[in-house]
Amino acid sequence: MANTETLERFFSYVDQNQDHYVTRLREAVAIPSVSSDADHREDVYRMGDWLIGLFKQLNISYEAAEPGTHVLDGKTLKLPPILLGTYGNDPNKKTILVYGHYDVQPALIEDGWRSDPWKLTEDSTGRLVGRGSSDDKGPIIGWLNAIEAHQKAGIEFPVNLKICFEGMEENESEGLDDLILREANRYFKGVDAVCISDNYWLGVTKPCLTYGLRGISYFKVTVSGPGRDLHSGVFGGTVYEPMTDLIILFSKLVTSDGKILIPGINDDVAELTDEEKETYKAIEFKIQDLQSAIESQTNLFDNETQTLQARWRYPSLSIHGIEGAFSAPGVKTVLPCKVSGKFSIRSVPNMDPDKVTACVEKYLKEEFAKLGSKNKLNIESLHGAKAWVSSPNHWNFVAAAKAVEKVFKCKPDLTREGGSIPVTLTFQDALNKNVLLLPMGRGDDGAHSTNEKLDRSNYIQGIKLLGTYLHEVAAVKST
Repeated sequence: MANTETLERFFSYVDQNQDHYVTRLREAVAIPSVSSDADHREDVYRMGDWLIGLFKQLNISYEAAEPGTHVLDGKTLKLPPILLGTYGNDPNKKTILVYGHYDVQPALIEDGWRSDPWKLTEDSTGRLVGRGSSDDKGPIIGWLNAIEAHQKAGIEFPVNLKICFEGMEENESEGLDDLILREANRYFKGVDAVCISDNYWLGVTKPCLTYGLRGISYFKVTVSGPGRDLHSGVFGGTVYEPMTDLIILFSKLVTSDGKILIPGINDDVAELTDEEKETYKAIEFKIQDLQSAIESQTNLFDNETQTLQARWRYPSLSIHGIEGAFSAPGVKTVLPCKVSGKFSIRSVPNMDPDKVTACVEKYLKEEFAKLGSKNKLNIESLHGAKAWVSSPNHWNFVAAAKAVEKVFKCKPDLTREGGSIPVTLTFQDALNKNVLLLPMGRGDDGAHSTNEKLDRSNYIQGIKLLGTYLHEVAAVKST
């Protein structure tokens, strides 16, 4: 068990330097490191340089691995560097690998932000609002704040730390898997366990440890016909319209209550065991938590267990948008010659992305043939990642649970999540080590949405949690 007096000194230093940590996060949020927009690629590099500056300040040795190039928005661009940091190399200490990402989702104030998304704004309730505050700049800076607090408070750092911060997580993590496989027996050699802080509490009051994630299969469906956009008054009723075909196809993917209509998708879903059923009973979650997070009462289920199972252990299909269609304000009577719709399927244990793709392609081709349309159909699989499940009984989780009890005075919920972080499975398979998800933010942080926030209390307590976790790792028996 970690030394209580040492932890109290650590906590005291963190509490006394809250404003310093908020200012540091404000600097990071001000850099619009949007990896999916070519016009912001220089900002992603700038965010990497900002972190390198902090590494140097904290005496963290590092390598800036160059993963290569890719094509984005018709431009060939250098991929942002993957920062590999090392803090400590004591052979008598455990070595923990921490992962995070310094890129963020796009954000425009006209999307509905109540303040400039690139200026961290603290409201009257202590919410730190800004793009990337929770996903994932707050957590990655939290690790560095924990290192600094130990240095400034004169406390010996309890473990060796390996750091892997990438700049492409929000754009399919291009280059990361190859680097992990390449470095498994060099940079990552000697790692005892992995910790990732890139997810969220289930609700807004109780911390959790996460041991499972759904996978994802992402599709782009294109229907094309006329050689150019047409006037609906001149040509409407005389041609097969791509938009009509696409809408009909998409109406056959999923029902309004979430039932996936594609044959074969549910065939490989793992059976719900009696043991798993019992785990839901102890989890602190209310339907009101979900309604608060979605800011409505449009939940499918009124039962908490059904809701959690639908979110964690069953697949779902979501339609995301249509390219090529008229979407601006006003009236435009265009008949688009080509439209592309995008949807994804969140997969669960035992489902294979290749089989999911095969089921999707077969079904859509069959349904398109039934239309008798002269238009052309093209189906692309843009991304596929398997679901991930870890062992919550491993000493890595035991240490994290003790840390939660020290910082928050309660036992954490053990949860799975509906989202996907493909690198979890890559680390688990490539390094053959336990992977833990240790969230900093709350379930209502609104990552990827407008007005993303990280509560000041979660940020500050989160710094304490990350540091305490490392102390508990040092103390726990690794058997």
